[in-house]
Amino acid sequence: EDLIWQDPIPPLDHALIDLERLDPRQADIVTLRFFGGLEGAEIAAALGISERTVKREWAMAKLWLYRELAH
Repeated sequence: EDLIWQDPIPPLDHALIDLERLDPRQADIVTLRFFGGLEGAEIAAALGISERTVKREWAMAKLWLYRELAH
């Protein structure tokens, strides 16, 4: 019987690790949004940045994650 090795780390976790290396702030925004359940204003306050910056960085991070997870 063939055993197939499966990576115990889900693809999203791999992508977040890579994003952390490329852009730590974007990774923080994704983490606070996905896992912390925070909204834009709450993320902005937590990170000491503007809500507009959160929206811009969130949009870029979503696009980057989509590309990473799509292949």
